[in-house]
Amino acid sequence: MNRNIRHARIFSLLLLVALIVNAARVQLVRGPEYDANPANRRPAIARYEQPRGDILVGGVPVTGSVDTGEHLRFERTYSEGPMYAPVTGFASQEYGTSLLEHAEDGVLSGSDPLLAPLPLWNDVTGGRNPGGDVVTTIDPEAQRAAYEGLAGRKGAVAAVEPGTGRVLALVSTPSYEPGDLSGNGASVGRAWRRLNTDPDRPMLNRAVSRTYPPGSTFKVVTAAAALETGVVRDLDAPTGSPDPYTLPGTRTRLTNAVAGCADASLREAFEWSCNTVFARLGVAVGVHGLAATARALGFNDDGLRVPFPVARSTFDTSVDDAQLALSAIGQYNTRATPLQMAVVAGAVANGGQVHPPYLVERTTRASGVVVATAGSRPVRQALRPSTAARLASLMRDVVDSGTGGNAAIPGAVVGGKTGTAQHGVGNSETPYAWFVSWARDEAEVEPRVAVAVVVEDAADRAHVSGGGVAAPIARAVMAAVLSDGSRW
Repeated sequence: MNRNIRHARIFSLLLLVALIVNAARVQLVRGPEYDANPANRRPAIARYEQPRGDILVGGVPVTGSVDTGEHLRFERTYSEGPMYAPVTGFASQEYGTSLLEHAEDGVLSGSDPLLAPLPLWNDVTGGRNPGGDVVTTIDPEAQRAAYEGLAGRKGAVAAVEPGTGRVLALVSTPSYEPGDLSGNGASVGRAWRRLNTDPDRPMLNRAVSRTYPPGSTFKVVTAAAALETGVVRDLDAPTGSPDPYTLPGTRTRLTNAVAGCADASLREAFEWSCNTVFARLGVAVGVHGLAATARALGFNDDGLRVPFPVARSTFDTSVDDAQLALSAIGQYNTRATPLQMAVVAGAVANGGQVHPPYLVERTTRASGVVVATAGSRPVRQALRPSTAARLASLMRDVVDSGTGGNAAIPGAVVGGKTGTAQHGVGNSETPYAWFVSWARDEAEVEPRVAVAVVVEDAADRAHVSGGGVAAPIARAVMAAVLSDGSRW
């Protein structure tokens, strides 16, 4: 009898060991496979069983969560969703996340290990942290001024603080309501299909994800290269540029939209945006010199993130002299995001220093305890301070007495550059209207804001101009940063 009991005990022990081994195999070896199985709803249920953390603008949440009472319990909500969509992106139970909702998903969902009170705390307890918050650098008044200034037209606005790199406004229109994608019902699928088939592409973040020919706003870069390389030493000396200018090696003649560009000085050419002068200067500087200045200011950088990726702004280095001449006036293959052109304007205003742009000031636990901050960020001296000072003088002339008068703000020092960029087969499409600028209060030394505006669909093709279409929007954004915006 004792022998039978002993055998039964051994057999039971073997069964227990086999059970433990199989459980370990399922959890440790096969666990990731089961987690990834589309039929396994437990990870999704766990993810949405608590409210998501919030994204804050000006200290106020622009996101929220609503309890649906369903298996996927909490859905994302948005305050003024279309205005902030280029910042927040969307968080959808059906289609995932984008922009800040994606880049900071670990904090917002509560899965970031840094949110735990102690290391490995959740591994031991099996618990889940409450979602943390993301505090942005966005200035709500500047964001509103940009959004209302575009008034639904296709275009984008980016504004940065030159001395820090803080992104103050990031707007893209036409926009969309991200809350329409939050749940997983039939209406969400319909909204997704509608947004993705809309020819106006409302979910495209034009401020950071689309590049445009920058047109004459790129003349800021060309002027910088001419000064940095010593091709131009005196802003007021005649440049010897003909009008029209025949592109090297071709019979194509480049002309200007205004008279008086023949033999104009750099100051005159910048103020009135003479294509012939800057095309010729680009060839004189050479592709290597112009590319080096463009690269120092942020062009051809594949790694820019804010924290979501920013499209690469490009300056083509495999060009002949005729193509280089066109590249120097922001045409041919030269392409830039609005954020990149805001960085260029900011570098001019900030003594030639470039502070990489960033959008997240800090992340916090739900209790408000700081998890991470933007901290110190690398700064590069893209231009000599003397070059930046001379460019700032040129940009002030554009606003004070040139094509950028619509950007002038009483009581402020403003510099700017207009641009009209051709595009389409044979330049058949409506030109893009550009304006880049910076501003500071008259009583201050440091620049407060740098802005880039692009408008794709100005109503009247015959009268499209950066000064007429884009400059008033830039002015509103700069005024909002310099004050509460009410007095302008």
